[in-house]
Amino acid sequence: MNQLIVGSNRKIDPTRRLHLKPDNTPDDNDRVEIGPTALAFEEWKQLGLTAPDMPALRAYRLERLQQQIRIHDCAGLLLFDPLNIRYATDATNMQLWTSHNMARACFVPPEGKMILWDFHNCEHLSAHLPLVGELRGGASFFYFETGDRTAEAAKAFADQMLDIMHHYAPGNKRLAVDKMENLGYAALVGLGVEVLEGQVLTEHGRSIKNENELNAMRCAIATCELAVEEMRDEMRAGISENELWATLHAGNIKRGGEWIETRILSSGPRTNPWFQECGPRIMQDGDLMAFDTDLVGTYGYCCDISRTWLVGDGSPSDAQKHLYQVAYDHVMTNIGLIEPGMRFADMTRIAHRLPEEYRALRYGVLAHGVGLCDEYPSVRYPEDVEHHGYGGCFEVGMTLCVEAYVGAVGGRDGVKLEEQVVVTDQGAIPLSTYRYEDAFLS
Repeated sequence: MNQLIVGSNRKIDPTRRLHLKPDNTPDDNDRVEIGPTALAFEEWKQLGLTAPDMPALRAYRLERLQQQIRIHDCAGLLLFDPLNIRYATDATNMQLWTSHNMARACFVPPEGKMILWDFHNCEHLSAHLPLVGELRGGASFFYFETGDRTAEAAKAFADQMLDIMHHYAPGNKRLAVDKMENLGYAALVGLGVEVLEGQVLTEHGRSIKNENELNAMRCAIATCELAVEEMRDEMRAGISENELWATLHAGNIKRGGEWIETRILSSGPRTNPWFQECGPRIMQDGDLMAFDTDLVGTYGYCCDISRTWLVGDGSPSDAQKHLYQVAYDHVMTNIGLIEPGMRFADMTRIAHRLPEEYRALRYGVLAHGVGLCDEYPSVRYPEDVEHHGYGGCFEVGMTLCVEAYVGAVGGRDGVKLEEQVVVTDQGAIPLSTYRYEDAFLS
């Protein structure tokens, strides 16, 4: 339980700033900071894309969270979700492993620099981040790590938090927490801390992107779409779904992308119903092949698009073309309806309706937010709004995925389409650019 504490005098060798990459990070590939490869930077240049200013982006994201802390009158925001920690600090450490082993935490104060609790011997991973003012250890209080001493470890962490809250906001015992182990929550409550739902703060803070953050997302989307094109080149009858999906992974990783949240790709009869992940099935001529990228690309930003292709050199059947046309009309019509200030309930009310025979297998949402991953908001279908709908409205700077799944119960084929957009003063504008299939729309 010993703490490693590094004060706000943490420094980076100033000579490293003499040579910078296009995103204003050091041009030094020996650094611990992960990031895009030379291939990605060259492709973005050819596409006319602007790389983000990463120091400015980090400052913007911290201010978004601190604004929420002040709005909700909290002593601070305590984060355990690795994607929230990434948003706040831009520090990464075994993102998938720490998603189910809560070994890291971050305290965001109402003003000033953050405190990061990291895994043991990992202090070097955030040394390049000047907005992290202090580094500690001791946020691990889950059974694998602390066994029969878990309650003791949770109490020690809660004691730390009480001292920190008093330092940053004397007398304020309101603490927003995104998620944490049960014993940690109980320890905080036992010390008289009022624990608030921190996801309200993080989801609303993350939901609005400025132009610099949009540049980061555009670069991640480009990385994804280039990998999708390589997947398209690889697709043919006689290979398995898994082989095709591996091409998307490879294209993402070699450009400096990071990971993929799901493996939703299916072909032939496995396209109906949806949500079947790729497997050993060998694709055949005339099959539909549909996929959802769910890809975490460069800078940790998500590219979440879906497309459906025909395997082989033939022509789609009339039935396949009909499914595709319905899905395409659904997505395009709904994108055209989105306006800033529109309530989610009104979007549900006026949105394009799927024909009756496709409603039973509808997708879970008409549209959802996207940033480092899927995020607030979720906009529901009319059939689901009573039980799952909620309040809110579209705002300028929100980035969304508008999608459709079209397949009939008992049918052989299904079509999945999804587009990534940003809400502007003029409505929703596509961020993703990957083409649709003319053969299905003729």
